[in-house]
Amino acid sequence: MTVEEIEARLAPQWLSIFGGFHPGPKDGTPAGFETLLMLGPRAPGFWAHVTVQPEFQDGQPNPLDRWSRRVIGRIACDLGGKALFPFGGPPHHPFIAWALATGRAWSSPVGLLVHDQAGLMVSYRGALALREVIALPPPPQQSPCSQCHRPCESACPVGAFGNAGYDVAACHGHLATPAGGDCMDMGCRARRACPISETSGRTAAQSAFHMRNFHP
Repeated sequence: MTVEEIEARLAPQWLSIFGGFHPGPKDGTPAGFETLLMLGPRAPGFWAHVTVQPEFQDGQPNPLDRWSRRVIGRIACDLGGKALFPFGGPPHHPFIAWALATGRAWSSPVGLLVHDQAGLMVSYRGALALREVIALPPPPQQSPCSQCHRPCESACPVGAFGNAGYDVAACHGHLATPAGGDCMDMGCRARRACPISETSGRTAAQSAFHMRNFHP
């Protein structure tokens, strides 16, 4: 099995491999699995695809998570692997640590993960644990932030990303006001300011969905 063959299985569901690594005993992955692949949305077609799926039509809660379980679970089963998800805990799988271990995601200047292709709009729908060692392409040599003028640092209208860390109260307080409508409808300004995010293909509708779940 190759990365290219797995990508071909993911393509009809508008998913892509957002990085992978060969885990060791301290990585918190299930025993007996030699490769872990992190899966994320392939934009811009992902949102148009997923929102017409049955989980988005039945009126039940958590349609995106339920879709992820069904689709990634089936792919994992077909490959003789195991599907793992960033939701459904506790206990929770260490998805941030796994993302960093791929070498394709880094901690950004505002503390959020930044991905080499999705920027600050990175999200993971699940992970695919495989029993065999899959050859992985080499990751980038450095974070994209190292060559960036870092507009994310000053983009938040209430300065929620400062030296003291993420000010959750300031962020939610802003989102609860009319002035926060831009973030609610279009996505977090700090995330959108990332030059890679601007070209990642994430739609405003997808960002609004996640913002409504973050700030009901």
